[in-house]
This record gives sequence, C-alpha cells and structure tokens, in this order.
Amino acid sequence: MKIDMTGDQPTIDARDLGELLGLPPKEVQALMRGGEITSRFETGEGEDAGKVRLTFFHAGQRVRLTCASDGTVLTISRVRTERP
Repeated sequence: MKIDMTGDQPTIDARDLGELLGLPPKEVQALMRGGEITSRFETGEGEDAGKVRLTFFHAGQRVRLTCASDGTVLTISRVRTERP
C-alpha cells in the first residue's frame, strides 16, 4: 500500500481504506463526505522529520498509518476507540 503524496494533502485509495476499516470501497467516499469517516494528517518533527501520519476514525475504530515522505506505508495500527 502506498499513499499518494502529490499536492498538499495525501490521498488514500478507497479500496485500501475500505479494507482497513472493514467497509466496501464504494461506501468510503460517501461516508467521508457525510462526516462518518474523519481523518487527521500530521507531519513529523525532530526525530520524526520526513515522516507523515494519517489517522482515520470510523464507528469506534482508529486506523493510523505512518508513512515515509514519499507515501510508502511504514506501519499500520488499528484500535477500537472513540475519537476525543
């Protein structure tokens, strides 16, 4: 899996995000537009410089992708949680 880092916002393929969240890919875009899937994008500083982190929240779960600056996914974590 690789994140498209072209432009000022990263883009993840709906098939990849759907698989991570347990959703059919065709539902991902509508759920994002409706605010049912939310996300956070962070850039690394200090020892994490050159990395980015994308976090997605949906239905009590959090999926976090840590990526190199070129979009290569380095780690994936998935936990049950409520967004603060």
